[in-house]
Amino acid sequence: MNAAATANATAAPAVAPPMDRTACFQRNAQAVASHRCEVVEHRWVNDRYRYLRLWADADLAGSTRPGQFYQLKCPPAAGLQPFLLRPMSVYGVGPEAGTIEFLYNVTGTGTRALASLEAGGHMDIVGPLGNTFGLAPDARRILVVARGVGLATMAPLVQQAARAGVKVGAVMSARAPKDLMRDEFLRGADADVHCVYDSDGSSSVEAMETLVRRLLGEAHHDVVYTCGSHRILMLLQRVLQDHPLTRGEVAMEQRMACGMGVCLSCVRLFDRDGDKQFLRVCREGPVFPIRDVVGEVEFG
Repeated sequence: MNAAATANATAAPAVAPPMDRTACFQRNAQAVASHRCEVVEHRWVNDRYRYLRLWADADLAGSTRPGQFYQLKCPPAAGLQPFLLRPMSVYGVGPEAGTIEFLYNVTGTGTRALASLEAGGHMDIVGPLGNTFGLAPDARRILVVARGVGLATMAPLVQQAARAGVKVGAVMSARAPKDLMRDEFLRGADADVHCVYDSDGSSSVEAMETLVRRLLGEAHHDVVYTCGSHRILMLLQRVLQDHPLTRGEVAMEQRMACGMGVCLSCVRLFDRDGDKQFLRVCREGPVFPIRDVVGEVEFG
């Protein structure tokens, strides 16, 4: 650990302050609403991901926070008949009040139907939904660990941290360099970026754990954030055991139907100081303390 990191650690409390879970659940103070949107721009970013920009006659930029998501009504197209709305993390908002952006991977019936929408068309969205990432006013340095389309969820957080003068480190993982979307993730923000890939083995759990341990050892980080990948989540749980001064937050990805906490289809098991609880990812989340997530669940 360098001198600056040692000084920071000395000034910090013996243990990182716990995430205020009640405040976390209440971060979304904005009213949920349905919005009829115009498709302003819709295009491929690479072979797998598409960028979607919508506009609505509402202040979406003012009511949406990093980490939140919307439910999108995907249109029927070419024999595809999506029934449920699709939850999608917000990639960006503004600069116009009514503008909102999404970045998504085309994988199933809903996203393939969504991919057929053309500029000038219309679609309905519901939100904002869920809670948000926590960024303390006194935060000095954070680390984001992103893989694939999970970067869309954390891109607004990177922008928020950059505007607040927080130093940002990023570990970006992808199948191959062509899938990385580094520029789309940073969007002009200054960050210390480390890129790892499946194609050369540098994104293996062992290699990534070595890298994350080195980064956290070189300088104190106030918070580590991640999204989606279960193996990365479990990796960070192990690493953070050796860094009690560093908080961890994860935006969980889970199949869900209503997105508002009614159907209970998105529950996950969490450990709150020894108290095992099933919580709804859409309602109590999607952002949770990394240390609270129960990785493997056995029933019976």
